Amino acid sequence: MIELIPAIDIIDGCCVRLTKGDYEQKSVYGDPLEMAHHFEQIGYRRLHVVDLDGAKSRHIVNDRVLSRLSSETSLAIDFGGGIKTDDDIGKAFEAGASMVTIGSVAVTNPELLERWLLKYGAERIILGADVRNGRISINGWKEDSEQELLPFLKHYVDMGITNVLCTEISKDGTLSGPAIKLYQNVMETYPHLHLIASGGVSSIDDIKALDAAGIPAVVFGKAIYEGRINLKELWDWQNESYRA
Repeated sequence: MIELIPAIDIIDGCCVRLTKGDYEQKSVYGDPLEMAHHFEQIGYRRLHVVDLDGAKSRHIVNDRVLSRLSSETSLAIDFGGGIKTDDDIGKAFEAGASMVTIGSVAVTNPELLERWLLKYGAERIILGADVRNGRISINGWKEDSEQELLPFLKHYVDMGITNVLCTEISKDGTLSGPAIKLYQNVMETYPHLHLIASGGVSSIDDIKALDAAGIPAVVFGKAIYEGRINLKELWDWQNESYRA
């Protein structure tokens, strides 16, 4: 059964969503803690948090928001955005992150990520693989690298990575449906990965399609805030599926 991970993206301390990673196409949805409490009350146990200010600034910015979320809810939080240095990753864990998502550093400084894997363990590190036109994008999706997805993943799978968050940037925030074929291709190549699909989810049917395709987990955000997904209905579907 697919793991359900609601998302909160943060700019200026507020919950927001971008379209295709464009900071000029921003919708604001209010207080992150209020939203996190809502997820928790329904029964969700996991939360994906992205510091978009941090991703743009290339260092953590919203660690105080992370600290509020971790201290005032029981949610297991995976946190990404702006983690570039030893100080950044330490700050994220000190603020209560259960896991961190590392994207740009995996491209620009693989030796540093290898050191973090040894220090913190692969179970606490999620490899962020943000894809645009088949290549990995970095620094808040402002730059495209020369690295292609599957060879990029192979390097880190060989290093011990088991958790990967893969975002199809052209789908993100568009509510146009997830890139299922892309995720299936990853799973066919690396069947033991805990792959987290991200981008384009518009409905419960999209999540059911990812589940049917064998994708282990999904992050979804805009469909919640735009009223496309009823969180209670989705939670009930998952629990009924478990019981079946």
